[in-house]
Amino acid sequence: MFYTRLTVTCPPDFLEIIMAEVAEAGFESFMETEEGFEAYVENEKFDGRYLLHIQERYSHVMPLIFSQDRVQKQNWNEEWEKNVEPIVVDEKCLVRASFHQIEKKYPYEIVITPKMSFGTGHHQTTHLMLKSMMRMDYENKNVMDAGCGTAILSIMASKLGAKSVEAFDIDEWSIVNGKENAEVNHCANINIRQGKIAELSFDTSFDIVLANINRNILLAEMQEYANALSPGGHLLLSGFYSTDIPVLAAAASHHGLQEVFHDERENWAAVLFVKNNAKN
Repeated sequence: MFYTRLTVTCPPDFLEIIMAEVAEAGFESFMETEEGFEAYVENEKFDGRYLLHIQERYSHVMPLIFSQDRVQKQNWNEEWEKNVEPIVVDEKCLVRASFHQIEKKYPYEIVITPKMSFGTGHHQTTHLMLKSMMRMDYENKNVMDAGCGTAILSIMASKLGAKSVEAFDIDEWSIVNGKENAEVNHCANINIRQGKIAELSFDTSFDIVLANINRNILLAEMQEYANALSPGGHLLLSGFYSTDIPVLAAAASHHGLQEVFHDERENWAAVLFVKNNAKN
């Protein structure tokens, strides 16, 4: 079987964001390279117009080069795993793959085998989310993880004491991978489904909503997040630049959400909002 290979050249800081964007175009498997990454999909099963849209949208902030060719199917995930290294967040949380041997103990340990899904802790936004989460109270809380990817944030919430976690993603592979990672980390209180927040129904409101996606989706779904929150609940966002904080804060304020704190890492940002006690 032949696959279309998309070779992407981009700066390291943009790696996971552009991967997520390319996945929206239909690509299913990914492997990092020295210049960026390679993405694979069965021949012609991708949206070429969306690829052009990605290039146009990011061309003003960075050099972004796409090239395509045809290759025979192989075990790309095995190659991916060779490049995954363990990381430590704030000296409190270790994120590693199952094949890593670690001697030092940390308060929290998350085992993630990415299998082409997004969220390993290596990107600044995932790092910021994990760091920010450890500043919050999750004990006995109902949590939503929007765009869960590998389910790394769901797992962190569970380990921090969450009562339940409702997670979802539009990518079918993320659902499979997320469930595997939740099981490996012994997190039985995580429920993972496929779909978008507007398409899904929930039996409860949420004390905390997590969303590490990208600016445009966060803005488009801000009202959905606000509606899902209980009064006094918290919304933690990342996936955008520090310069995007004002526009996101303005949108959040329009839906009754006020900033509590924000953090930055190499021009990327995470912001925590709280929902007004008054009914939104």
